[in-house]
Order: sequence, then C-alpha cells, then structure tokens
Amino acid sequence: MTLIEFIERFDRDDAIVLLEGKRTVLEADREKLIKLGRLLAHRTERIIFRSGNAEGADQFFSDGVAEVNSNRLQVIIPYSGHRQRSNKAHETFSLDNINIVAEPEVLYQSKSNKKTEKLIDQFASGKRNRYTIKAAYIIRDTIKAIGTAEIKPATFGIFYDDLEHPKIGGTGHTMNICEQNNIPIIDQRIWFNWLWE
Repeated sequence: MTLIEFIERFDRDDAIVLLEGKRTVLEADREKLIKLGRLLAHRTERIIFRSGNAEGADQFFSDGVAEVNSNRLQVIIPYSGHRQRSNKAHETFSLDNINIVAEPEVLYQSKSNKKTEKLIDQFASGKRNRYTIKAAYIIRDTIKAIGTAEIKPATFGIFYDDLEHPKIGGTGHTMNICEQNNIPIIDQRIWFNWLWE
C-alpha cells in the first residue's frame, strides 16, 4: 500500500487510525516516526489518530501529529493522569472512566493475552495493585483497536514493531487484536517508504 492509496481509502469521516508501537525505538528511526505523524496530519483532513500515550513510538508519532494539529489526536490511557505531562491529545479516554464490566467483548478479547488472563478478571472485579495494573495496559490496548460502547473502533493500524521479535508485548497484542477483528495493519516495512513518496 502506498501513501496515496492509504489517503484515498482512509481519509474520511469517522476514520480512526492507530499510530503506535514499541517503547524502544532505534535512534536512527526516531525522526522517521515524528516525520510520519507530521506527514499524515498534514496530508489528510479527517482522520483521527489514536495512541496509547506510551513512551517511545506512541510519543514520537504523537509529537509529529501534534505539530500539525493536536485536535486530531486521541489517546486511550490505562488510568487517569498516565503520562499527563507528555499527553498532547485533544481527547483522552481513561480506563478509570470506562465501566469495564459492561464491556464483555473487551474483556474476552483481552484474555487472548495469556500472560495477563487471570489478572484481567481481578482487574475487572475491582482489585487494584501493582500486578493488576498490567491488565489495565492490555485492556487499554484492546480498546484502542475494538473500542467500547462509547469509543469507536479503529479502522486502520500503523505500527512501529521490533522486526527481529515481532508481535510481542502490548504492541503485539494490539496488532493481533486488530487482525482478529479485520482491522488492516502495517508496520515500518511499508510506511518507511511513505516518507519518500
């Protein structure tokens, strides 16, 4: 997919495009993530860009979008105040304000991450501690993709992944949830080329 094809297909009302990835970003790639955020915000008019407000890729992508138009930046965070100083989004959704129990599909799909499956049940039952907070991040990652009753699902996902160890951790969970729900995704093997189109 070229940048032009992406814009023609997805620059429409109600389009939500995920811009996110690994916390560890190669030094040589950091400016590319900022440049992509800037490029997409500049070349499109209607897309809302969604992030998880994490360090690394999420932050670099968001920095680029915010340089052009922070009104088109949305974040979903695992708890209120999460990295508040670095949050440049116009719209923020916190898990603290979402009735997770009323979102059975979110819980069900979050449990596909077997490392946190039991913690998700504990988190949903109201238990909060240093272990269950891990579940909040996975639930947040699921919501970023499929949404909730109040949050629209994503229509496309653009990721910065660790290509030597692909689709692991929270980024891998989000990518897998996208694929399970027929949300198309790409990683830097595709979008690096967009920077020179």
